[in-house]
Amino acid sequence: MRSLFWRILATFWLAIALVAGLAVLLGHALNQDTWIVNRHPGVKQLSQIWTEVYERQGPIAAQFMLERHRHRFHIDVQVLAENGQPVIRGTFPARAAAFEARQQNQAGRLPWRRLTTDYTSPLSGETYLFIYRIPNTELHAWHRDSLFWPLSALGIALIVLTGFSLLLTLSITRPLDRLRSAVHDLGQTTYQQNSLARLATRRDELGVLAKDFNRMGARLQRLIGSQRQLLRDVSHELRSPLARLRIAIALAERATPAEREVIWPRLAKECDRLEALISEILELARLDAEPGAASPVSLQPIFQQLVENARIVAPNQRIDSQVQDGVSLRGWPDMLERALDNLLRNALRFNPEGMPIELRAQADANWLILTIRDHGPGVDDEHLARLSEPFFRAPGQTTAGHGLGLAIARRAAERHGGELLLSNHPQGGFVATLKLPRNSPPEQVRPLEQA
Repeated sequence: MRSLFWRILATFWLAIALVAGLAVLLGHALNQDTWIVNRHPGVKQLSQIWTEVYERQGPIAAQFMLERHRHRFHIDVQVLAENGQPVIRGTFPARAAAFEARQQNQAGRLPWRRLTTDYTSPLSGETYLFIYRIPNTELHAWHRDSLFWPLSALGIALIVLTGFSLLLTLSITRPLDRLRSAVHDLGQTTYQQNSLARLATRRDELGVLAKDFNRMGARLQRLIGSQRQLLRDVSHELRSPLARLRIAIALAERATPAEREVIWPRLAKECDRLEALISEILELARLDAEPGAASPVSLQPIFQQLVENARIVAPNQRIDSQVQDGVSLRGWPDMLERALDNLLRNALRFNPEGMPIELRAQADANWLILTIRDHGPGVDDEHLARLSEPFFRAPGQTTAGHGLGLAIARRAAERHGGELLLSNHPQGGFVATLKLPRNSPPEQVRPLEQA
């Protein structure tokens, strides 16, 4: 299985191994002579020790030291002065040089490794050139021993880095596995918000993603619950007018022509009520769809249209409309007009004749406040929180309606990034308030191409 875990782990490990291997190879290839001079026990610090012996004890002691050095380490050493002349011949006389040449010609290979380095004496200030000749067999044997610790250190480093890579890989893939499980549960509608509670406590991008996913999951669950409740409410609300239609049709089939003249208006009324209910349900569903691009909203024409509509529906009611100068808003005019129309129609049902319905539009630096107040009986405080739920009607209401007007107004307010506030006026009556932001609508309700 080519999982993300193994891909990330293999990538980290191969990258680390490749960098370490290249570093060792490049260091070995570019600094071979320096590596041997600084690390080989037969060459390391020999120039400093020999110079001190030569200048303090003389050439015989220095010659004797090189002979012992040759027998011990199998390294031939020649020392030259600044003029290029040998200080002492070291250990390769003419016969040794001739033997070396014969060996090279017979074997067809270089049996020696030649190194050169210079050293300046701190006592006399003289500079000496040291020429080392090391047999390849001796050098190969030393390489095997000298590379043990670097290779061991490299192996330990690779093990440690592999462990860190493993921990880093697990820290990435395990949260992704939990997110994948949460996505699966969300698709099966079995998502639990505490399933990502531990992951949401992280202070990195995965923790932020878990918090956002929790909010998204909670919102989706509320939407799913709301849709299910809406379906139950719709089925319940549609069943009543359909049952009445069926009864009226059954009575019409058995009725006399004179009785049918009485039943037909009743059937038409039930059909009108059913059509109005379906229209409100469709309007509520449209508010959940993509509304399109937001545009500037002019409130004065909307308020004038609302007043004209109210005069047609309730000619005996008086509307007191006031719009503050300079009020501006970006949103969707049709959606806002439908929400205000529903709130105004709701006020017309309960407002007594002779008392004005107050329609106001006021604004401050950040918010636009649209209020509709009637002088009716109001609503009990215990039912205010549920008034904007679909199909909810306060107990004791006798006016016509399906309980969708306030729900449509609330959805419209939420689409604009605001809220619907319902309350009883201290001096009597009911107040519905749309509190909307004056700035551009929130990001989640903008068109996809502008988000």
